[in-house]
Amino acid sequence: MRVLDALSAARTGRKKTKEISRLNTVWSGQELKGQVLSEYPRPQMQRDEWICLNGYWHYAITTKGGHPENFDGRILVPFSPESSRSGVERKLKPGEYLWYFHSVDLPEVPEGKRLLLHFGAVDERCIVWWNGKLLGGHRGGYLPFSFDVTQQLHEGKNTIWVRVQDDTDTGTACRGKQTLHPKGMFYTAQSGIWQTAWLEWVPDNYIEQIRITPLFDEGEVKLELKLTHPADAKVLIQGKWTSYLHHIRAGEKETVIALPEVHSWSPEDPFLYDVAVWAGEDCVRSYFALRKFSVGTDEKAYPRLLLNNRPYFFNGVLDQGYWPESLYTPPSDEAMVFDITRMKELGFNMLRKHIKIEPMRWYYHCDRIGMVVWQDMVNGGGPLDLRLMCYLPTAFPAVTDRIKDSHYRFFARTDRQGRLQWEEDCMAEVEQLYNCPCIGMWVPFNEGWGQFDALRITEQIKKADPTRPVDHASGWFDQGGGDIKSVHNYFRALRVKRDRRPFVLSEYGGYSCPVQGHTWTDVSYGYRSYRSRKEFSAAFRRLQRKVRSLEKKGLSGAVYTQVSDVEEEINGLYTYDRKICKISAAGAAAAERDED
Repeated sequence: MRVLDALSAARTGRKKTKEISRLNTVWSGQELKGQVLSEYPRPQMQRDEWICLNGYWHYAITTKGGHPENFDGRILVPFSPESSRSGVERKLKPGEYLWYFHSVDLPEVPEGKRLLLHFGAVDERCIVWWNGKLLGGHRGGYLPFSFDVTQQLHEGKNTIWVRVQDDTDTGTACRGKQTLHPKGMFYTAQSGIWQTAWLEWVPDNYIEQIRITPLFDEGEVKLELKLTHPADAKVLIQGKWTSYLHHIRAGEKETVIALPEVHSWSPEDPFLYDVAVWAGEDCVRSYFALRKFSVGTDEKAYPRLLLNNRPYFFNGVLDQGYWPESLYTPPSDEAMVFDITRMKELGFNMLRKHIKIEPMRWYYHCDRIGMVVWQDMVNGGGPLDLRLMCYLPTAFPAVTDRIKDSHYRFFARTDRQGRLQWEEDCMAEVEQLYNCPCIGMWVPFNEGWGQFDALRITEQIKKADPTRPVDHASGWFDQGGGDIKSVHNYFRALRVKRDRRPFVLSEYGGYSCPVQGHTWTDVSYGYRSYRSRKEFSAAFRRLQRKVRSLEKKGLSGAVYTQVSDVEEEINGLYTYDRKICKISAAGAAAAERDED
């Protein structure tokens, strides 16, 4: 083990004071008349009649739950108040209330239509009013929710109130890497509306849900439709050369459609079928891909991850999804595309989305560009004891496999209600992303953070979605289940350990390299430091050669840490502001050429 590197990482971030630099990506300030992220936010269930509510709202932060008498100013939705892009830059503390107010002018209310109010995500729990009438509440800072406001609306000016609370790391709810005291590998907390808010007109009987399951071996696709009331439906599937119209009778819960034109999806050929569904007066546009993620063996009897029934090496990079001016919220649609395409240009075919759920457009871009996603669930639970969760596994990795995650106190999971809420959120996240062709694996737990009953949770996930593998305990605290042997290795020589499951380096690398003028703070965190981009590129190239050589010894996938720097953590391939790539595309590609 590289002891000095490990000790250096453990000491990082202990400086008592630090200077914060104002960093912005090139996408800041691109809004037109105050509106940002104006694209339709849900590409897999798209309608034409909708109103984007992103833009300036009024806000107030109070210590009382009653409506505020005055506002503190304006906030740019959907950016959290903690971010500079919101125009607020103010932390919402536990026990405080964040209020939003917005008015919407509706010149007319169409007869026979209903109006739905959608929120992509609000962190962490909220209550919503329309025209002073209580619509209801929602908890879970990473999941979408909607209200039918038809009974409360009228022509002319309509008002929306939203009240938000967020305990961040003082509570047990899902929070990812958010903390009220950011340092090292834990980052600035955010709160409030952080994904698109919008209105949508629908007919009285409308399509509530479409569930799409590709049946790769059969050359078919299974559709499950949920309507507010049973009705006949038509499905138009558009392939590359042909189209196919299929009829569904009212009351049919599911239908299987044989595809007259079979075209598989892969990162090398990300082909998508377009879909349109009509039910009564409602019409929804969507898409799907014909692909299959599974496990098997290769010709040498090594356990392997498979794509479309063939061994496939998943060469990935860890993706935190943080932005310097906007935290959780990508500053624009183009910014999402930038991260995905740049990682693909550097030779990666997979992103491990790290303990965060992205806006649905991010997954759409992965689908169409051709980037597999290993999706982490968002961790919760009590305060983390890093001595148990990180330092012990780093020093004695074999010991952690003997620790059972039914010891709830060890994993800060003694709160039964908190465990039940996490399970509910976990299954909702599976359902939310089920249709995304790019999702190639579910990762319920990372490094023991909030882990509990991983074997049982894995069975629940597989019951809800039998079409994808599960990494039941990424890094350590392996309970002997799931579909892969998942190891994090930052400080030891990289090697493959033979297991009945495919072996994956689900985190490695983490090399740090500061770039002057592009760091968030003068405090830095990383696992092995390099002073120049030239040294960093050479080290990265050597590491990539080593990883690809291990493929011949049974390595099925690897996840380099990480896409970009995040606050103190400067081990990204790009700087936090995405303005500097620390390695050249030629240098990254050379690692594969040398191995070939």
